[in-house]
Amino acid sequence: MVREIDDKKLVRSRSHSVLMENRERVTITGVEDVDSFDESAVLLVTSLGYITLHGVDLHINKLNLDEGQLIVEGEITGLEYSDQDGPKAKGGGFFGKLFK
Repeated sequence: MVREIDDKKLVRSRSHSVLMENRERVTITGVEDVDSFDESAVLLVTSLGYITLHGVDLHINKLNLDEGQLIVEGEITGLEYSDQDGPKAKGGGFFGKLFK
């Protein structure tokens, strides 16, 4: 996959995939960075936007930014994509949508 950036250079972005196994383990490729994480949420940047992974007792089993791979284990309750700059972006979240 090839995309243009501001200075008109072409950049090859990584392919992106999400593989969830029994809501206990998720493998995500195309990961560029992990913004934050704790036992209940992992916020990461992928080649196709932000992902927030929600759950209970989450822990990062593997993170390899050179390969763009992340493995998270725990009780996974949700996975949410966002094209905005993270969960605190203007209008983001439940209350931001409620009060539009």
